[in-house]
Amino acid sequence: MEATIRQNFSRRSREPELMDTEVTGLEEFRACLADLEKVNRWTLTYRPMMAFLNRLAKSGVLPADRPLVIVDVGSGYGGMLRKIDEWAQKRGIAVDLTGVDLNPWSAASSAGVTAPGRPIRWVTADLFDYKPEGGIDLIVSSQFTHHLDDSSLVRFIQWMEETARLGWFIGDLQRHPLPYYFFKLWSRLAGWHYFVRHDGPISIARAFTTADWRRLLYCANVRPDAAQIEWWIPFRLCVARIAGVKASVKASVKE
Repeated sequence: MEATIRQNFSRRSREPELMDTEVTGLEEFRACLADLEKVNRWTLTYRPMMAFLNRLAKSGVLPADRPLVIVDVGSGYGGMLRKIDEWAQKRGIAVDLTGVDLNPWSAASSAGVTAPGRPIRWVTADLFDYKPEGGIDLIVSSQFTHHLDDSSLVRFIQWMEETARLGWFIGDLQRHPLPYYFFKLWSRLAGWHYFVRHDGPISIARAFTTADWRRLLYCANVRPDAAQIEWWIPFRLCVARIAGVKASVKASVKE
């Protein structure tokens, strides 16, 4: 009988995800993204982002004479930008929203579930090659960074530092055995797309602890008082940066 290999949570896993390695058609990819969107809604994925936007609005740094330009990196099914669009509509804030994803099926999938006439565009591109005219105010990402190895992630942070006028926000998972084993069972019982069942636990194993983020920010030359690492229920670690504003220490950050 084969011995069961226990997952090592002391460091980030290097195991690849099917979404990053398997070649699929549009319908297959869209079905996977649709199930991921359900997971995002049920696990309150967008709540930290909305809190960050509210802080940003209260800081008084939003442009008054033009739309707020936001780019979502690794935009997937576009759920984050649709939530941001709703947030802006409620507050009368003009926005210019772009979702950037390397997978060409992402743009087609996102456009198909986005109401026509909204200020959102979908772009297929490598993020490091994406340089829109007029610049970017805010760069956001949701569960994108765990797809990157450490060196690529440091480069991503440095790119955001150089590119975003107002700041940036990373929402991602916390590496921990509880969500890892819970998601394995939950996704199987829910009968989600096999990519989701396979990749979900790997995503958690590839994710981060607070110590990881402190090290990565240090490697990217971001001062400790410049970015705020926040822990959110359920098992989320988010990193927020508002340019020119010192980060407050949040007591609820957990390993």
